[in-house]
Amino acid sequence: MKKKQMVEEMKKKLKGSNVLIGMLLVQVMATGLQLLSKVILSHGTFVFALITYRHVVATLCIAPFALIWERESLKKVTWSIFFWLFMIALTGIIVAMGLFYYGLKDTTATYASNFLNLIPIVTFVFSTVLGVEKLRLKTKVGKIKLLGAMLCLAGALTITLYKGKVFYISHHQKHQNSSKDNQKMLRGTIFLMCSCMSYGFWFLIQAKVSKVFPYKYSATFIICVIATIQSAIVGVSIDRRKASWKLGLNLQLITIFYSGALATAATFCLISWAVTKKGPTYPSMFNPLSLIFVAIAEAAFLGQEMSIGSLLGMFLIIVGLYSFLRAKSKELTQIGSINAAGHAEAPPPENDVITQPTNMELPIIARESARFQSTPSVEVAIPIQKQQEEEEQQSV
Repeated sequence: MKKKQMVEEMKKKLKGSNVLIGMLLVQVMATGLQLLSKVILSHGTFVFALITYRHVVATLCIAPFALIWERESLKKVTWSIFFWLFMIALTGIIVAMGLFYYGLKDTTATYASNFLNLIPIVTFVFSTVLGVEKLRLKTKVGKIKLLGAMLCLAGALTITLYKGKVFYISHHQKHQNSSKDNQKMLRGTIFLMCSCMSYGFWFLIQAKVSKVFPYKYSATFIICVIATIQSAIVGVSIDRRKASWKLGLNLQLITIFYSGALATAATFCLISWAVTKKGPTYPSMFNPLSLIFVAIAEAAFLGQEMSIGSLLGMFLIIVGLYSFLRAKSKELTQIGSINAAGHAEAPPPENDVITQPTNMELPIIARESARFQSTPSVEVAIPIQKQQEEEEQQSV
């Protein structure tokens, strides 16, 4: 009897922690992607060849979901919707992901991952400047969001400008020419900053597209197809050598299938499932974990140095990002409760910009879930009650 009770309790605990385990897997897959990408890019893999092949695999993996579950939505694609999906692929994949890969090639996986965690803050700044989102400095939530953004900025500046004492946790230490290393680091930082800004605009464009085409699988499928064609054209324009596009049975091929199947398709499904179970901001809360995982794995397996400045900057970014996301979550909860009470007609425009930096080539599925969750059930119940009262009066 005791054994059965223990087994049942274990099953309940596992069921309750399924979403948690899923989000941890997402971060582990993201860590693997960063490390594999860094290794193959350092060995000369052409950036746009990697993007092209990656999205070929991603297209094949996403296609069944779009064609089976959202087949009818493909008929609703107008020229206007196609234009915006084209712009999403251009800004989010060709420009943002391309610049990120070039920045990753010139820096380190840990350094580049710090910039991925800054994307929600950059999106917040852009949306505030463009009037999409309000600061709300008079509220506690607004002050916490601003504080979180400032901590993230302080962390980024700390990593960039302060190094401090350097140490290693692996016997395999990387020794590089300091002058060349500094030049590459500066160039990589510029690439990563431009990538971060491009991702910020990318999220704002998706906020517009989700209103007219709220089909996440079909949108992702079309975006991946467009991105494959775009990256192939841009890549051939830059480098037409067969050697740059040649595939072999090596780590490059493994990385392409890993990024397309696991880091895109599998992650997409896990994040979508987590959003429906726990809400739109839940997956974002785990993003800083990938930064920690990448830092430890890169130092342990690739012999990358660690510095006091990088650790301090990582700490500030993680604390700032958590503060920002928690404040954003509370803001959405408050707006949802107001809507449910009947004091507001619809969420304000800022709810259309919920940043989700886990997988940069995917649409923001959290936004649609947030809009669905904030729809008050009271508004649906009222007309039903009125209809019942009218039927009773007619019967009398």
